[in-house]
Amino acid sequence: MARIIDIHAHGAQDAAIDALSSGQCVAIPTETVYGLAADATNGVAVASIFEMKGRPRFNPLICHVDGLKMAETIGAFDPVSRKLAEHFWPGPLTLVVPRRVESDIHDLVTADLDTVAIRAPDGPSRAVITGFGKPLAAPSANRSGRISPTTAAHVSEEFADRDLLILDAGPARVGLESTIARVDGNRIILLRPGGVDADQLAAISGLPVEQAQANGRIEAPGMLESHYAPDAGVVIDVTRCPQAAALLAFGPDDGNGNGNGKDRSGASEMRNLSPTADLAQAAANLYSMLKELDSGKPSLIAVEPIPREGLGTAINDRLRRAAAPRDQENKAR
Repeated sequence: MARIIDIHAHGAQDAAIDALSSGQCVAIPTETVYGLAADATNGVAVASIFEMKGRPRFNPLICHVDGLKMAETIGAFDPVSRKLAEHFWPGPLTLVVPRRVESDIHDLVTADLDTVAIRAPDGPSRAVITGFGKPLAAPSANRSGRISPTTAAHVSEEFADRDLLILDAGPARVGLESTIARVDGNRIILLRPGGVDADQLAAISGLPVEQAQANGRIEAPGMLESHYAPDAGVVIDVTRCPQAAALLAFGPDDGNGNGNGKDRSGASEMRNLSPTADLAQAAANLYSMLKELDSGKPSLIAVEPIPREGLGTAINDRLRRAAAPRDQENKAR
């Protein structure tokens, strides 16, 4: 049975380090989402992440470190990547860099690629990594392809039947997975949008930022076409809610139960990501509100348009993947 412990409680971090040292998985809180963590150097421990999530082994994992010094023991940082790490870490940015040949990170973590995805999370889990002394492989703490967890309770619901220690630090502050980027010569390739946007990357690096081309190649986590999905079907950019659909709204109410220029009258149930149209608030609420609507078992969740700028780029990326066709191949993923 899953066990939730306040990360600040006496002995909580020691209990997590003991579990990690014995090859077990531990759910850890970060500012993005909750992660399912295990010793990145222990192949059996890493394999248990894939088994618990039902995750395909061609899909690499992010290595979580406590800072740049630990990161440079497993990855080779060019000057621009180092500058980005120094500016944005700890924080919601994952950098894909060449994997050091001498690194003891297990091949399962990198899916046999010659690169490794690394980030230093913000929050109390960094102390767990420091105490453990080694990087932690940690994808989101949910079954593969499903909505990511932003609270300890979400993790407990997902893995109620498993013996899993869950460290609780309250709701995730950002609520979306990290940005993933790779420096490629005189440009930066954005592999997954997240809490650090393209303009921020460009401002610090002085380089143009280009979106990764959709070629079917998996270079980093979160690139599967169908992902972050509830059980219900999802349609996006809806200005007139279909009858009996659950509605994920965005923006103010006009006083008659509708949004400005949006008809919400057909909704069977509604959650509003941000009545004030604040993108940071919308990002923080996205997964928890999707879960709340999905718990009512609607056949369809309709989502109102969200601006494609700043954090809105990342929100729309997750919604697009949640709404993608779920063929048998994607279901297996």
